[in-house]
Amino acid sequence: MEAVGAGAVTVASLRRGEGGLERFACSLAEAYVAGAPVDWSVFCTGRPGERVDLPTYAFQHQRYWTESSSGTAEASVLGQDTVDHPLLGAAITPADGDRRVFTSRLSLKTHPWLADHVALGTVLLPGTAFVELAVRAGDEVGCGFLEELTLRSPLVLPEDGSVQVQVLVGEPGDAGARTVTVHARSENGDAPWTRCAEGVLADRAAGSASDLAAWPPPGAAEMRVDGAYELLQARGYDYGPAFQGLRAAWRRGDDVFAEVVLEEEAHADARRFGLHPALLDAALHATLLEDDRPGESGTVLPFVWNGVALHATGASALRVRLTRQGPEKLAIAVADESGAPVLSVESVLTRPVSAAQLAGAGGAAVHDSLFRVEWTPCAVPADAPGLSSRPWEEVSDGGDDVPDLVVLRTEPGSGLDAVHAVTHRVLAAVQEWLAGERFLATRLLVATRGAVALPGEAVADLAGAAVWGSSAPRSWRTPAGFCSSTATWTRRTRPPPRPSPRPGNHNS
Repeated sequence: MEAVGAGAVTVASLRRGEGGLERFACSLAEAYVAGAPVDWSVFCTGRPGERVDLPTYAFQHQRYWTESSSGTAEASVLGQDTVDHPLLGAAITPADGDRRVFTSRLSLKTHPWLADHVALGTVLLPGTAFVELAVRAGDEVGCGFLEELTLRSPLVLPEDGSVQVQVLVGEPGDAGARTVTVHARSENGDAPWTRCAEGVLADRAAGSASDLAAWPPPGAAEMRVDGAYELLQARGYDYGPAFQGLRAAWRRGDDVFAEVVLEEEAHADARRFGLHPALLDAALHATLLEDDRPGESGTVLPFVWNGVALHATGASALRVRLTRQGPEKLAIAVADESGAPVLSVESVLTRPVSAAQLAGAGGAAVHDSLFRVEWTPCAVPADAPGLSSRPWEEVSDGGDDVPDLVVLRTEPGSGLDAVHAVTHRVLAAVQEWLAGERFLATRLLVATRGAVALPGEAVADLAGAAVWGSSAPRSWRTPAGFCSSTATWTRRTRPPPRPSPRPGNHNS
């Protein structure tokens, strides 16, 4: 058949080790697929089962992957009340008083839109989310007016893991007002709680809301918003798509008007919020464009909110008027696309924030936030006993005379070749020192100069910095007396403690 180029299929009804009916049925199927006519009714006569026609429509490819669990049980199973809110999960009414505790767990996995709120390189829960939490908690107890909310500590959201959140509403006072606090901690159960916000809720009607029916605002000059978020990024605000809602802005005297919209993917979720935090946050962006303070000093965040009243819920597009009451103080009026009131804020106070402040605020969410390098003054006693010491070069060639301390000094260098040469030299010395028992009762000190920078200084010795970085971990991982360039000494009979840097630029 190959010689004549004929197309044919050879089907065997018997194969070695396969001579039963199943093999014959498979061979019939192979012949049928190849185009041979097969009378299946004859083959199936007297056998169990019945013939089933194929569907006349295309096969429906449906996937049935099990939905991933958030790791939390239903609130009712745990004796809690369910709260239908994207940022809250459950509520508890303690048995000993008229108080309420609202609980939640936030993460960038369960709330991915929060990853788009970045200030100075740190992912933060926006201040508008704290307002939303407080107002919703107040609604649950009949105190929907937020008289005041002060943000005490930024809530840093970790890249991995989650943050536990509690909103505590206190018992009513003489005038019916209640305290409200927001606490957070990392998902590690041993982590301490951090008070992120505190305020006062009241049971009173809000004042009259502003009328924003006339739009665009008459007599206002249009502001340029093209490239607004590139400009804000240069000032420390690295907003992602969920928070890039500013579409137009105008200025008239002390008033700035803005038109903001929520990204389409969040519209369905917006109906479960009082006012989506990303939308309210975007309402503030127009005022940031007129802030001409450069660098970190120009990065400001909301600090104190006063007189917050929610008039309508579920908005996905807003008209906003922001009235400047001072260098860092604003009044806010928010309406929907028809001009109907949505939210009013008597005042919001902002304050500058630095990257160092945000890095230090990670304690509520980051496990290792307490670890840092700190220079500690170290006084050397005048009557400290001396030690016999010799350079490494004098003892590495052999001999029985081994001093209490062997000093290996590094040569400064800044080029790539110098880094390789110095680190390889130190590594070879350490390997030789650890190989035998000759140095069992002595100590090795690796000394550098200019390898570690003090505050306000720069590293002068790149090669020494590489040695310092590689030697310091080895000094507490090796069960022997090894000292890094910081000169914290110990004997080889026990693992040494982690070295503590000394002041000065001579790390020896």
